[in-house]
Amino acid sequence: MSARPPKPPRQERWDRRMETPLTVASLAFLTTYAVRVLARDRIPQTWLDLCLAVTAAAWAVFVVDYAVRLRLSGLGPLRFVRAHLLDTVVLVLPLLRPVRMVSIYDRVQRRHDKPRLGLYARVMVYAGLSVALLGFAGALTVYHHEADAPGATIRTFGDAVWWACATLATVGYGDVAPVTPVGRLTAVGMMACGLALLGAVTGSFSSWLIQAFGREDDKRPPGNSPGAS
Repeated sequence: MSARPPKPPRQERWDRRMETPLTVASLAFLTTYAVRVLARDRIPQTWLDLCLAVTAAAWAVFVVDYAVRLRLSGLGPLRFVRAHLLDTVVLVLPLLRPVRMVSIYDRVQRRHDKPRLGLYARVMVYAGLSVALLGFAGALTVYHHEADAPGATIRTFGDAVWWACATLATVGYGDVAPVTPVGRLTAVGMMACGLALLGAVTGSFSSWLIQAFGREDDKRPPGNSPGAS
């Protein structure tokens, strides 16, 4: 896989300028979507319409940001999509839009010459944030489409959260499962994300252990190494 091409200075400036608006848009998207799903029977229709408008405005911010970065990058559309695959997927799939907060946090950390957290700790923090955001957004999506579906086993938001945790952990108890096309498509995406995140955390933790034991072996005198005669 080819390395991502360096960003032009104008795109770097645009990325820095959009960090706060994208964070606000991500939070607004997740918050208003949660209100529409969890309080749809308890608040007036006017408020639901307002939440829908805010959700659409947040998505418009993502679209504008993507279009501007495409133009500033100087790349063709296909090259840009290949180089920014995650951004493209996040733009298309509503479930992943809150994950933009994790990538923005990564950009802020990269500004520092010496990040506050080490590499392995950052991988675990990013994976943890991604799991929390994906789990919450996935539970909302599944509950939204499953609660009133015929033959559904996911009837409450608690059921949806339990299902999301089991799916992301790749356990899959099977006591509750989606029956609608959107619910099952969401399940496939969450299974793939759960496997990827679990692999990232496991690999990072294993590498950290190997490095830690390697440093201990380097400090130990040669005659005291395990297995030495």
